[in-house]
Amino acid sequence: MENLGPIVSSDHLATGALPALSEIEFGVIMLSHAFSRWIVRCMAAAGVPDLSPTDVLVLHNINSRGKPKTLADICLVLNIEDTHVVNYALKKLERLKLIKAGKRGKEKLVMATSAGEEACARYAAIREALLVKSVLATEVSGETLSAMAARIRALSGHYDQACRAAASM
Repeated sequence: MENLGPIVSSDHLATGALPALSEIEFGVIMLSHAFSRWIVRCMAAAGVPDLSPTDVLVLHNINSRGKPKTLADICLVLNIEDTHVVNYALKKLERLKLIKAGKRGKEKLVMATSAGEEACARYAAIREALLVKSVLATEVSGETLSAMAARIRALSGHYDQACRAAASM
């Protein structure tokens, strides 16, 4: 079979000095959409339907380490610039009684309720049974996955820097 070139979503972006970056971008697009579908369906299977991908990510972040979080903490960790998106998720999760709000001085804090903790635990069990078991069967090592994750995080920094540069044009 003849070499068809890199597998990309936009061939005009693969004609520059680094076509492999377009391959990564296409992989990230596919992974991002698959991941979004997965977390929504997994949370629905865990008994909490009708959440958006952002809602699921925010709930897991709030539940993480059992410590109260501020809106700024959540946005920073999830790399979400638009605080309104996270604030909307917080209101929805609070309405569903998965999180509760509190205060530290004038600062609003959110924490998982027991219902939120239980939903995250059910999600974790389903994830372990369906996703982790499947990935383990590929024989990709944890070290390889960690190295991939480190490279993806490093690339995100390049995209953030390019975004800042583009915004100043």
